[in-house]
Parts: sequence; C-alpha cells; structure tokens
Amino acid sequence: MLTFIIITLLLAGGAAIMTGIAIASTWRPPWQIVLYGLLLGSADRFIKYALFQEALLSLQGFLIDSLVLITLSFIAFRLKRVQQMITQYPWLYARDGLISWKKLTK
Repeated sequence: MLTFIIITLLLAGGAAIMTGIAIASTWRPPWQIVLYGLLLGSADRFIKYALFQEALLSLQGFLIDSLVLITLSFIAFRLKRVQQMITQYPWLYARDGLISWKKLTK
C-alpha cells in the first residue's frame, strides 16, 4: 500500500497530471490520454518491480495503476481545457463549475 501511494500517486501521478495538462495545452484530443496513461502504467509497474520486488506482469496491478493514472490525467486535462476556453474565448464562454463551461447567450 505504501508503494502504491509513493510510486503511483506521487511519482507517476505527478507525471500523469503533467501529461493531461500538456495534452490540453497543445489542443490534442483527449483519447491520447489513454495511450500515455498505459505507458505510464507500464513504467509504474517496472519501477515497483525494480525497486520493491513486486510482480512485473501483474495484470490486476497494471490495470489498477493505469486506471488511476488515466483518471488523474483526464481531471488535469479537463481543468486545463476549461481554463483555456474561458481565457481564450471570454466573449463566447463562461465558467460553469469546476470542470465545465457554458456558452454565453446574447
């Protein structure tokens, strides 16, 4: 459990958050988060294997780690995208909650 918190949430989770922000900043589609999340999940499993002797080919561990990292990336992506939309198009959109925007009516 401690390795999950340290490696997955802190180390790989930070990378996942930066990945989501980078994908949103370059206006790339959100499906790319899944690809990068699976790569981060693989790296996460390898680090746990190399440093803490956990199973490298654990499908359950890989899926849980990858799902957590993809979720963190999607949240960061959405927060950044909302910020972009309301900053770059203030005449069209206004913030409507933390992870959404609404179209302004005239």
